[in-house]
Amino acid sequence: MSDAAVLHVRGRVLVGPEDVRDELWVVDGRVSFTRPPTAADVRTVTGWVLPGLVDAHCHVGLDAHGAVDAETSEKQALTDRDAGTLLIRDAGSAADTRWIDEREDLPRIIRAGRHIARTRRYIRNYAHEIEPGDLAAYVRAEARRGDGWVKLVGDWIDRERGDLAACWPGDALAEAIAAAHEEGARVTAHCFSAESLPDLLAAGIDCVEHATGLTEELVPAFAERGVAIVPTLVNIATFPDLAAGGEAKFPAWSAHMRRLHERRYDTVGAAHDAGIPVFVGTDAGGSLAHGLVADEVAELVKAGLSPAEALSAASWAAREWLGRPGLEEGAPADFVVYGEDPRADVRVLAAPRLVVLRGRPVG
Repeated sequence: MSDAAVLHVRGRVLVGPEDVRDELWVVDGRVSFTRPPTAADVRTVTGWVLPGLVDAHCHVGLDAHGAVDAETSEKQALTDRDAGTLLIRDAGSAADTRWIDEREDLPRIIRAGRHIARTRRYIRNYAHEIEPGDLAAYVRAEARRGDGWVKLVGDWIDRERGDLAACWPGDALAEAIAAAHEEGARVTAHCFSAESLPDLLAAGIDCVEHATGLTEELVPAFAERGVAIVPTLVNIATFPDLAAGGEAKFPAWSAHMRRLHERRYDTVGAAHDAGIPVFVGTDAGGSLAHGLVADEVAELVKAGLSPAEALSAASWAAREWLGRPGLEEGAPADFVVYGEDPRADVRVLAAPRLVVLRGRPVG
């Protein structure tokens, strides 16, 4: 499509869960719901339209061994883009991916900086590995480097205990999260077990990743304080294999991971029913492949969200939560066109008909 061309989309434009339009126009890279007066070179497509999908837990620039080169990062971002993911909250990466911001053909990324973990308590080469006395300083530094988010590792296996254990004392968390908030950043934390959650909640955490340890006792407090969760159910599906691999050395940890896996859908369903905000995230870029956003939406439906609610967790609500526009008049034209209604069957998300990024068809 040339610079002067106009894209016209007809069908069902899903501006919001209840706001459906018959058409939209893309003029100078932006959304318009009014036909331009000088639309000479027009390309028309038909279908069901959603705002560009959101992966709220993704790692561009990272693989199972740590930071990757620019070529690999580009492939990761392109894979997500071609799956319809046009907005990524990068929940921790050791790589510098700022160069992606200059690329008109790659998704927008909201960075949480580099993971901050306890010494020898996380995946090698991923995180700043520090002790509690340094936590606030590192959080403040990452808040200044990131795009409004900081990522903590809230729990991990303690090899002496042989099971998951919280990484930080409550006073260090309170100081660190206060420092992030002073810098205008929100804080999220990797958490598998229940043990780490009360101190994080008391310290003012804004979001929890995975949240497999969320208990019936903690759900009301999460809901009252509006603490969001990003369950990454496609990642939690790997827990049985992880447990099998660690069975001989850490049997208590293995049993714990299996229990968390077994109740994963009940955990997410209870959180959603209580009003806890739930958003789509795949955890791609560690050991998981990119481009799994459709699979994660389908997992949320299995956990009890309606198709419309699961779609919202990857589009309308997720964009609002992250402070990015959707299909609004004058907003950047980032959207995906499908051949069938994704509200009727979320599996439609796996087969985009057209991906439009910054007003241009891509992929």
